[in-house]
Amino acid sequence: MSNVNANNIDLNKVNKVHFIGIGGISMSALAEVLMSKGIRVSGSDSVPSDLTARLEQAGAQISYVQQAENITDDIELTVYTAAIKEDDGELMASRQKNIPTIPRATLLGLIMKSYKEAIGVSGTHGKTSTTSMISHILLAAKADPTIMVGGILNSIQGNLRIGKGDTMITEACEYTNSFLSFFPTIAVILNVSEDHMDFFKDLDDIRNSFKRYANLVPEYGTVVIGSDIENVSYFTDDLKCNVITFGTAQSGANVYAANISYDELANGSFDLCLNGDVLTHINMKVTGLHNINNALAAAATALAMDLPVSVIKEGLESFLGTVRRFEKKGEVNGFTIIDDYAHHPDEIKVTLETAKNYPHEKLWLVFQPHTYTRTKAFFKEFAETLSMADAVVLADIYAAREKNTVGITSADLYEEMKKMGTEVYYYPSFEEIEKFLLKNCKKGDLLITMGAGNVVNIGDDLLKM
Repeated sequence: MSNVNANNIDLNKVNKVHFIGIGGISMSALAEVLMSKGIRVSGSDSVPSDLTARLEQAGAQISYVQQAENITDDIELTVYTAAIKEDDGELMASRQKNIPTIPRATLLGLIMKSYKEAIGVSGTHGKTSTTSMISHILLAAKADPTIMVGGILNSIQGNLRIGKGDTMITEACEYTNSFLSFFPTIAVILNVSEDHMDFFKDLDDIRNSFKRYANLVPEYGTVVIGSDIENVSYFTDDLKCNVITFGTAQSGANVYAANISYDELANGSFDLCLNGDVLTHINMKVTGLHNINNALAAAATALAMDLPVSVIKEGLESFLGTVRRFEKKGEVNGFTIIDDYAHHPDEIKVTLETAKNYPHEKLWLVFQPHTYTRTKAFFKEFAETLSMADAVVLADIYAAREKNTVGITSADLYEEMKKMGTEVYYYPSFEEIEKFLLKNCKKGDLLITMGAGNVVNIGDDLLKM
């Protein structure tokens, strides 16, 4: 737990910050932002990496032994990740020296406070793609934004861009209620559904968190929210700020798409409409209806900022996707390999529906479940949605932060899908999966590797063969 009220911290008056676990993708990004503001940074991590090397090159002092001695007297603020335990030596040393200690999300919130326009993109699905689309629009507008995205965005060659403008955009994750530490002037809520059931009690608990997030927006700000969210008025009725909805015309959205069509690679095109008026026509270079919906959220955000329609069109049409979001990796033996980050039944369904519009003979899916609690919570839903593919190959569950306390395995999912009559296979090792795929995938087939773990390595390995 944090030992300080974040409202009492003024980053403009802080000279040196220490990061426990500085090598993580989000922690290293935060450290880089602080260094760009002239704040000195130190940190610790277990192993050196490209990210820590980049920070050291910029002047950060990093120790690869995590110990109390790293907490020097000149440190004025210590930042830690959720993975750090209360008995961590550096955390305890910081508190013994009365140095304020805050979690990563609190620091991100404090950084947002220093920007005139701070956009936080939340939702159970689509955060990375939508944040990236809004980023493209801001870049087209020459707003020189600071961007923090949860995936790799090729146009900024990474997950971080430090701008000199007065606009910042970041993903706002609901897990452990992290986004409730933020200070958004524009809060985007894409969708609200069940996930992270190792933290939330039920869907009502999740909806309550998103409602609290919407209420963080000041009166002069805007909530951009999906009109197709169930009982959307629950989130918006008592808001004092502006509200713009996006979604379908049938649901009464302010911003919606008309005349939707797809090209031969499943890339969407549509008329962008605002309150009954057609603003422009958009030709997307990313696949699927879900990305049209993400584009509507991005366009609604830009309209809330009074950006020109021509800039919205330019930004959306120049967006080529992010790494691990229906990303074409290449071809082997005449079959195409696509990689996708989907790890929740809703996301899987969307990806497989997109794949139906993509040219292929047989649709193969290699799925690596992500965390035991999620696999257990959505067991039936996983079995049903995965069965949308012509053939499914299951890998072992990617544990991430968990131990298997719920007694679930990929073999259980295999048995369930077999009962449903699905063509399904299960192999414990990537090596066995790769051999199987090389033998069974034929010319013209489409292979999707899917999951939030390291399943991407399977496609990479196949492309080297």
